[in-house]
Amino acid sequence: MARGTRSRGFVGLVVVAAVTSALVGCTEEAAPEPTLPPPSIASRPLPTTLPDPIPFAVAPLRGTLVAPASASGPSLAAKIDDHEEARPQLALNRTDLVYEELVEGGLTRYAAVWQSDVPEQVGPVRSIRPMDPDILTPLGGIVAYSGGQERFVEMMQATPLVNLVFDYDDTGLFERADDRPSPHDVILAASVAVERNSELAPPARQFRYGGVDPLADPRFAATPTSRIDLVYSPARFPSWEWDAASGSWLRSQEGAPDADSSGERVRAANVVTLRVAIDWTYGEVPKTELAGSSGEAWVSAGGRTAHGTWSKADQSAPIVLTADGGGELELSPGNTWIQLVPTTGSATFVP
Repeated sequence: MARGTRSRGFVGLVVVAAVTSALVGCTEEAAPEPTLPPPSIASRPLPTTLPDPIPFAVAPLRGTLVAPASASGPSLAAKIDDHEEARPQLALNRTDLVYEELVEGGLTRYAAVWQSDVPEQVGPVRSIRPMDPDILTPLGGIVAYSGGQERFVEMMQATPLVNLVFDYDDTGLFERADDRPSPHDVILAASVAVERNSELAPPARQFRYGGVDPLADPRFAATPTSRIDLVYSPARFPSWEWDAASGSWLRSQEGAPDADSSGERVRAANVVTLRVAIDWTYGEVPKTELAGSSGEAWVSAGGRTAHGTWSKADQSAPIVLTADGGGELELSPGNTWIQLVPTTGSATFVP
C-alpha cells in the first residue's frame, strides 16, 4: 500500500511540473506590454499683458457703433438743393439725418446732416429758409448754405451754430462745379470745414434707437409696410419702398428711382413722417412750424410702420416721437430721413 501511494504521488508531481513548465513557457513567449513615456507638453509662458480691446463709440445721430473719432466730431448741416437740375446730389447716402422741407413754388429742399461719416464734398448747396434755425439748433455744430434773404440769414446767425455762407466766404471752402448749371453748382469742401471746426462739441442724440427691428415690440402696434407715398405738392411727391434684402427703404422722386452722385439708389434705415402746419408770414416763402408745436407722426423701420405724435418744446429742443400707447418710438440704427409733410399734403402707408 505504501508503494502504491508513493507511485501516485510521484505521478501527480510530474503532472504539476509539466503544467507549470508549460505556463512558464507561455509567459516567456508573450510580448511584454510597451511602456510609453509621459506626453511632452511644451511650456508656454502666460502673457503678462492682454491685448487692448478694440475701442468703439455710438454715433449720436445714427445709433450705430463707430470708431471713437467718428462720434466725437461736430455735425455738419448743409442746405441741399432738390431742383431737377441739382440731381444727383453729392453723398446723400452718407448722411446721418436728412430733413425734407417745403419751399416756395411747391418744391422741396433738404437740410442734410453729416457727422459719423463726413465726405470730402457735399452739394449742391442752396440758400437758407426760415424753419432751418428750428430744425438745426438742437444739433449745434456747423451749418453751410449759399445765402438767402437777409432776415433769414440773420435768424440762422442768431443760433449757436457756426455759419459757413458761400456769399461771404473768402477761405476757399466753396467752389462752383463746372459740370453743373448755375445756381445748382455750389459745392462745399465738407471734410475741410469739419477739420477747421474740430473743437466744436458733437451733437446730442436726437432720437431713440432700438434693435434692427425696433417696431416688432407689440406695444408699438406697428403694421407691415411695403411702400410709403408722400405728397408735398403737385410738384413733389417722393416715395419709399421697403427692400428686405438690404434692410432699407429705397427712395423714388416723382415716380422715378432716386440716386445720389455715387449712382446708388438713395436709401434709409428709417423714414420718419411728420404732419406739419405751414406759416405763411413770409409771403411766398413757407415756414414749417416746429418750435412749440406738435402733430401726427409715423415711424417706418424694418418693414413696419408705427403711428404716434411728434412734439418740439422750443427751438433748442429735439423732436420727440411718442407712440400711441405711450413711450418714445424707437428707430433702427442707421440713417434717417425726416419727411416734414404739410397738412395740405398726404402720407399713405401701403401694407
